Amino acid sequence: MLSASTRRLTAACAALGALMALPVGLAPSAAAADVQSQQWYLSAMKADEMWKTSTGKGVKVAVVDTGVNPSTPSLQGQVLVDEVPKSLAYGATQDINGHGTTMAEEIAGTGHGGGLKGLAPGAKIVPYRVSLRGMSLDQENKAPEVAKVIRAIANSDVKIINMSFGDDISYDDEEAAVKYAASKGKLMFAAAGNDAQTKNNAGYPVSYPYVVGVSAIDKTGKVGKFSVHGRYVDLTAPGVDVPGWCDATFQSYCAHQQGTSEATAIASASAALIWSVHPDWTANQVLRSLIDTAGREWPKDTPSNYLGYGVVRPRKVLENPHYNPGSATADPLATENWRGKPGTSPSGSASSSTPSAPAKSTPGGATSAADASSKSSGNNLTWVVVGAAALVVIGGAAFAVIRSRRRA
Repeated sequence: MLSASTRRLTAACAALGALMALPVGLAPSAAAADVQSQQWYLSAMKADEMWKTSTGKGVKVAVVDTGVNPSTPSLQGQVLVDEVPKSLAYGATQDINGHGTTMAEEIAGTGHGGGLKGLAPGAKIVPYRVSLRGMSLDQENKAPEVAKVIRAIANSDVKIINMSFGDDISYDDEEAAVKYAASKGKLMFAAAGNDAQTKNNAGYPVSYPYVVGVSAIDKTGKVGKFSVHGRYVDLTAPGVDVPGWCDATFQSYCAHQQGTSEATAIASASAALIWSVHPDWTANQVLRSLIDTAGREWPKDTPSNYLGYGVVRPRKVLENPHYNPGSATADPLATENWRGKPGTSPSGSASSSTPSAPAKSTPGGATSAADASSKSSGNNLTWVVVGAAALVVIGGAAFAVIRSRRRA
């Protein structure tokens, strides 16, 4: 087992390198319209309409990342610093490169001062920094272990855990922590991975059971060439050509960022919108509602290799006051989690034995992308999925797919 100091998780956002378009600086104080107009997914997902019903108020989202700067105009008053246990608080509010702060703003930013507008601006952020590539050795050594962070969140009133990072190595303590968090009713989202052109490895935590893997789509309807594909993808969300913080100076935003980190944040925010309106629902019910209403043109029980069960559309849940979320205990991803008989809730024991069936991370058996073209009912959501390409049109705006699992 590697020591905590050697567990170098990677950030897909930072690792894309040549795959990313050259960033364009956007000063937050002078370019509010410019920054928010680049958040094309807000209009495509009809955020203004959703906010009439829900802003995510009352829902806490843990952002496990590079740290979160609570002083940006968009995050002032949105980050619950005091709710981070002191033993795990190292670097929680000192973002090393702007990645974690971008995720937090995409989830719950208010948009004040020219900042990013979160999809769930009424939600609150609980920040954690874990050891990630790009840190100094001292920072890595002092950063809390991922397993300890997840367990702490599991024992809090946070509902959603956003993990826009990844590692090539599985750790028993992390997998046990994830299972424990699931048993405590937490909904966990993780980036799928951005290295399809090199290794196409999903990694961890996205491959752990009970973690929802998120790929990323853009507004052109094309699958990102860097998208890691396979059965690790459960849902997809916008994550290409969006603005984000350029670096740790927090002087300007950069345009044309991309990665499954961003998509994961949008998926987490989507869940927050739904959970806010239905606080009595369980994580299973919130996730099932996202899966049931996801945009797709293939059978619901046959997930796409690139898109999972489709693109998140929280609006379809919010606009239906009579939506039936189904069983509170039945896991909607029971098949993917390979935990035996569907319809049972995760064990409450943190030391529960590993299921005898293959884990979600077991190679092989990936479902190929749906080869279909048609129109779905409602809001002209059109998907065209042929091999690695997917065309998505939601409310008149086009999307495409990506996936990541380093620091996404």
